[in-house]
Amino acid sequence: MSVPSSSLSPSASASRAVGAGPTQADLLDYVRRTASDAELIASLPLDPEGRTWVRLKGPGGSEAWLIGWPPRSGTGWHDHADSVGAFLTASGDLTEHSLTARLPTDGWKTLELTEGVDRVRRLAAGQGRAFGRHHVHEVLNESHERHAISVHAYYPPLPRIRRYSRTGQVLRLEQVERPEDWQ
Repeated sequence: MSVPSSSLSPSASASRAVGAGPTQADLLDYVRRTASDAELIASLPLDPEGRTWVRLKGPGGSEAWLIGWPPRSGTGWHDHADSVGAFLTASGDLTEHSLTARLPTDGWKTLELTEGVDRVRRLAAGQGRAFGRHHVHEVLNESHERHAISVHAYYPPLPRIRRYSRTGQVLRLEQVERPEDWQ
């Protein structure tokens, strides 16, 4: 799906005019509008075993994805490196577990998190959020029966995704993925 530049918000058009990319608000606006496209949402093939996705053309050079979540599926803990982003649940319900603490960006393998850094958001259809650089989270479809579908957008396009494991308050860097790993 391509969004014509004339349908972007004035702030998105202005930010591109000066060479800057879309803001978190622009990305949230995009995922909200895209998630309301019932024909697009219905066109996503759903797999009972694993997540499915289709790459979309995001606004202002951003990267965007339409993602299907089978029951009891999730991303695991990860971040989007230097990209800002937004996502919105188009159908079903998703849960986001995130950390409120800003983590060091490089040079570590294991961190002990302090108490009180965990946040949980339940995002029903039509609900979403934007986030800044280095946002660490996991997204889950906790339903036992129902698929969920969501729209995601990132700017700049994802340079890498860092994947983590978590045991209690210990967060451990497990893997760094590059675009060629998921394209």
